[in-house]
Amino acid sequence: MLSLLSLRRRIEAGALTPEGAVALAREAIAAREPEVAAVVSLAPNPVVPVHGPLAGIAVGVKDVIDTADLPTQLGSSIYDGWQPKTDAAAVARLRRLGAVPLAKTTTTPFAFLDPTATRNPRAPGRTPGGSSAGSAAAVAAGMLPLALGTQTGGSVIRPAAYCGVVGVKPSFRLLPTLGVKCFSWTLDTLGIFTASVPDAAHALALMSGRPAIDLPAGAPAAPRIGLLIPDFCDPAEADALEALGRAARAAEAAGAVVRDAALPSAVTAAFAEHGTIQDFEAAQALAWEYDNRRDALPPLLKAHLAAAQGIEPAAYDAARRITHAARRSLKAVFGAEAFDVILTLSAPGHAPEGYASTGDSRFNRLWTLMGVPCVNVPMPGGGPPLGVQIIAAFGDDGRALAAAHFLERALA
Repeated sequence: MLSLLSLRRRIEAGALTPEGAVALAREAIAAREPEVAAVVSLAPNPVVPVHGPLAGIAVGVKDVIDTADLPTQLGSSIYDGWQPKTDAAAVARLRRLGAVPLAKTTTTPFAFLDPTATRNPRAPGRTPGGSSAGSAAAVAAGMLPLALGTQTGGSVIRPAAYCGVVGVKPSFRLLPTLGVKCFSWTLDTLGIFTASVPDAAHALALMSGRPAIDLPAGAPAAPRIGLLIPDFCDPAEADALEALGRAARAAEAAGAVVRDAALPSAVTAAFAEHGTIQDFEAAQALAWEYDNRRDALPPLLKAHLAAAQGIEPAAYDAARRITHAARRSLKAVFGAEAFDVILTLSAPGHAPEGYASTGDSRFNRLWTLMGVPCVNVPMPGGGPPLGVQIIAAFGDDGRALAAAHFLERALA
């Protein structure tokens, strides 16, 4: 895989130019794209800045995120050839940092569940996940060192786990969603994919303007880890549980304090409210498409929006109250006498075989609803990829990434 920090070190040492670094990405895309199908469009002659902390870094941009120089087509024929006049705020920030938004990457239509044509480069014959399928697959295939995705349920963490890359869903609104097609304004969160945790921490620190998120020099401190096997939804498959146990043992052997964790009932009660909030808002966010181009919507989304028309405002308001109570209750889990981070499952198991499904987000939805930072750490080993998830308190993105780095090193 292409490493953001490795490329930057070579550029700073004079061993590689920014133009040369972008050319490496272009060459990798040319070599791998025919089998992976992760790219919707490619900038033919992009300007490559020679200055800036991300100069030379080619970026993939999920195709629900606006770009002024490439179409934003939302994975839907409704928006074939649609060309925004401006960049999304996050894309504009990347350009200011010197990065090159080189490719638009595939998304499931409107970032929902109907699958894409993208293939999983690390698990042939299995889904790459969704909805950020192209971004996860492009990083996994070594085509790009950095890619943007979005998560409303599990659309960053799950494809990162399935494709064997690092995925970060930051704290809610740490990165702006201005210029991103809305599905749920309460839940939509911009995230990133990289080859390693240090790559992700560096990119997120620069994109958010918060240097403290970046990893300090030297070995990371051993965190206090709460090991959580969720009991608020259907259980995971045996291979995922084995990987979680292996991660916990590796962290403990490296010096971490690992204890079993349990969530307050007020938090687990919120799990059932994710769908009410998401669907009530999606019915409004996609009202024009549903009312005017319903026949062009893919089958899963069309059926889901039809059902969402019946959600009453009173049910939505009640779900929000339960969610607010859950967020307050979750703070106690990360208190001074509890845990620094939670270690839990990223997905129910290996990526499902075939391409009819993008997988199940049941181990992601609660954390998206809570707005807390989540990091997928790939598990080493043969076979289709598996990942585990590090979660920290709201606003503690630096702590989540530091613990994820600790675990990444422990597993190595």
